[in-house]
Amino acid sequence: MTLVYGFRKLAEQDIPEIRTRARVYEHAATGARLLSLTNQDENKVFGVTFRTPPRDSTGVAHILEHSVLCGSRKYPVKEPFVELLKGSLQTFLNALTFPDKTSYPVASTNTQDFYNLIDVYLDAVFHPRLTENTLRQEGWRYDLKKAADPLQFKGVVYNEMKGAYSSPDNQLYELSQHALFPDVTYGLDSGGDPEKIPDLTFEDFMAFHKAHYNPSNAFAYFYGDDDPDERLRILDECFSEFERARPGHLVGLQKPFAAPVRVEKPYAAGPGDQKSMFTLNFCLPEAADPDLSLAMEVLEHILIGLPSSPLRKALTDSGLGEDIAGAGLETDLRQMYFSVGLKGMARGTADQAADLVLATLESIAKDGVPAGDLEAALNSVEFDLRENNTGSFPRGLSLMFVALTSWLHDGDPLALVPFEKPLSDLKARLAQGEPVFEGLIRRHFLDNPHRALVILDPDQGLAERREAAERKRLDKAAAALSAKELKDLARQAKELEKLQEAPDRPEDLAKIPRLRLSDLPPKNTLIPRTDLTLKDTPALFHDLFTNGILYLDLGLDLSAVPDRLLPYVPLLGRALLETGTKDLDFVTLTQRIAQKTGGIAPQTFVTPARPGPQPAA
Repeated sequence: MTLVYGFRKLAEQDIPEIRTRARVYEHAATGARLLSLTNQDENKVFGVTFRTPPRDSTGVAHILEHSVLCGSRKYPVKEPFVELLKGSLQTFLNALTFPDKTSYPVASTNTQDFYNLIDVYLDAVFHPRLTENTLRQEGWRYDLKKAADPLQFKGVVYNEMKGAYSSPDNQLYELSQHALFPDVTYGLDSGGDPEKIPDLTFEDFMAFHKAHYNPSNAFAYFYGDDDPDERLRILDECFSEFERARPGHLVGLQKPFAAPVRVEKPYAAGPGDQKSMFTLNFCLPEAADPDLSLAMEVLEHILIGLPSSPLRKALTDSGLGEDIAGAGLETDLRQMYFSVGLKGMARGTADQAADLVLATLESIAKDGVPAGDLEAALNSVEFDLRENNTGSFPRGLSLMFVALTSWLHDGDPLALVPFEKPLSDLKARLAQGEPVFEGLIRRHFLDNPHRALVILDPDQGLAERREAAERKRLDKAAAALSAKELKDLARQAKELEKLQEAPDRPEDLAKIPRLRLSDLPPKNTLIPRTDLTLKDTPALFHDLFTNGILYLDLGLDLSAVPDRLLPYVPLLGRALLETGTKDLDFVTLTQRIAQKTGGIAPQTFVTPARPGPQPAA
């Protein structure tokens, strides 16, 4: 088979729904994988992702994600990430740690800027300057200013995760996942448990990078209107100095439970906080099945997608809690799961709320999904698929994570990207009268013993006990150190502080690539516009590709509203959508909006004015 810049092409196909040509490659020498999506989107995306399933909760994957961005062989500055931001037109620049992978994505609409970002990131992940000070700074360290001072734990990730573990919402999310997957990677905390982070040694830190950060364990991704052959050249140049290695191990499937489990834990509550929270969690099949994955997305919307959805409404109207809790449908892991619950509950009422969830699901499975709820859910999910509105995430980045859902586990990277066939197949099954969602509820929820009830109860003394346990651990560690070792720790703390405060050498800063004036387009991109008049109302029409979706922005002049009432305009906008109308109650109005549109969202724009000439904008 012919190689192009060291890559062999494994598959190629068009994806009409996103106007994209997709090519799947393997790097012959290293086994690195590449998904290359070519289209006319100027917001180009690159990402390199590694399988990084941890074997413990020391947070090694999370700490490495921070650490590789602290300087590299080619760019030996302390914070190349920060330096890049000073001279880049990036539309996304970040790194993300997941329970089973670590991703380094970048995006830019400027081609030269895009290549600059890729160059810095590839050097960062494959050739980082990892030292013991890197682990001390980004992970954890014993810290003391003077040998006689009490020992302390410090470190960027350590402090970050202490904050996360003080959040009840975060703890409920983590415990819900851990309860369903106790025997596989997903039962651990890839971000790091503050009690376990200080168990991470420098040797284990370095070994994790060596084992996981190599091309043989890499999943590279390109998206956009850049040169597809240049993508191959860039990667081959980077990968050519590596030999094939063993890829990271696959996450196994959790053995199904024979019976439901129950997990009750305390959370650190403030004075007077007596509110509990709970989730009921269901383990589902693998996420790589496009038909099941789409059907579960629609089912999630049926159950909890709208304030009027039956399961959400049953919980919020029950009076058992103040607000909905749980992640809903989670599709980022190898196996999907569904999590729903309440927070702001009286202690001891979680079982009653869990029974309500099951009773509501039983009622829907028995009586059928109301036609209005089904139409609204199907329409909303279809809008989401066609629009691919990912907020601050570039569209191409969203597609990368969709591809990784199956790709990371040795599946087809394009299994979940096209959506027209699964959508049309689902509509056909429904048109034939098949009880699709009633069957899913029965099979994957009601008759599924692999579920977990997770309850968090307030404990006003927990934070104090945790601090006392940490103090005891630190005092024990200090007692085991000699006077010389304590002095060495104080010296190391000063050296690290000096290193952090020292400026980068000008010659090293000069190595960070920056855009030149010649790299910038001489003119702004013009958006096509046609001026129209519709029934005496001026209108602007922009003829752009929107994947079959019509967007309407309707502006209403607020100049007649008195200044004292302007703060209430946002409230009015919500009330118009959430209190019903003369002819439609709240539930019917919500359903109708979801059935006929992709959503209605009020926004208020208020510009303060002052007398006299105004400066040019």
